[in-house]
Amino acid sequence: MLLLANSEAYPGFQTSIDLLKKGEHGLDAMVAGIAHVERDVRVRSVGFGGWPNMLGRMEFDAGVMDGTTREVGSVGAVPDTLPVAALARKVMQKLPHVMLTGDGARRFATETGFSIDETLYEDSKRVWWERLEKELGPEGIKQFPDVPLAPLSKTITDPERVRDTTVFLCSDARQGIHTATSTSGWAWKYPGRLGDSPIPGAGFYADSRYGAAACTHTGEMTMRCSTARTVVLALKLGYSLGDAIKLAVEELAELTEGFLAGVVIHAIDAKGNHEVVNFRCPGDIAYWYWDETMSAPEKRAAKTV
Repeated sequence: MLLLANSEAYPGFQTSIDLLKKGEHGLDAMVAGIAHVERDVRVRSVGFGGWPNMLGRMEFDAGVMDGTTREVGSVGAVPDTLPVAALARKVMQKLPHVMLTGDGARRFATETGFSIDETLYEDSKRVWWERLEKELGPEGIKQFPDVPLAPLSKTITDPERVRDTTVFLCSDARQGIHTATSTSGWAWKYPGRLGDSPIPGAGFYADSRYGAAACTHTGEMTMRCSTARTVVLALKLGYSLGDAIKLAVEELAELTEGFLAGVVIHAIDAKGNHEVVNFRCPGDIAYWYWDETMSAPEKRAAKTV
């Protein structure tokens, strides 16, 4: 067994480990751990601690994939709901669909017993409004929200440069390889924006025969390259894990137009190997790792390319 997650996973990483040790299905273990991340205000890119869209509303994305069956559950732009990874799991279990978004996802949440949550952290609301006042000025604020939002996408910037997601990947006691994601998305995003976190093949992908991959940071790029699927497909074609990630990075590097920034790829293979690679993200990137030979999880440094 092993568990791999990004640095923001710390509120729930041990929970997932404990459940894996008890023989729980990997998706159930990871979703339970992610639930702690989603409710922790210290994590400014996921759940309650995240930042609102341009209108001051929280919209959450999540996805889960069972690598043994290759079933997927996914939700996007979900309002009023914190445990969205758990909601994505419900989509997989109870519907013939792969993805629900917006009000439809919230309706399904109510039908399946999820409470209506307060999702806008007061400090996030304060920072958002103060920046909006600065950008729009007194006259613009009087007209808000009936103002063009597209120009703001180039002027309002993320207060903490948060473009992250929490991603969990595991190999469980049943030899299943699975992955799960959850995010509040970019701060100040245009309403309705989906990143790669709920998109199978872009932000996450798993196949128990070969491995799994999940991405953080610039989802607009990994959606264009199907980055997570590239890694797993390369494993299927006989690439080593390192070479599979190298191929995915080469595809990202080929992009020259559109919004370009950094990406972090997290991946594991069916042989028990793992790698986390930082492509063009500034600063040091860390991640959490545990396997059944270890007495405690470790925070490690990602490779930079």
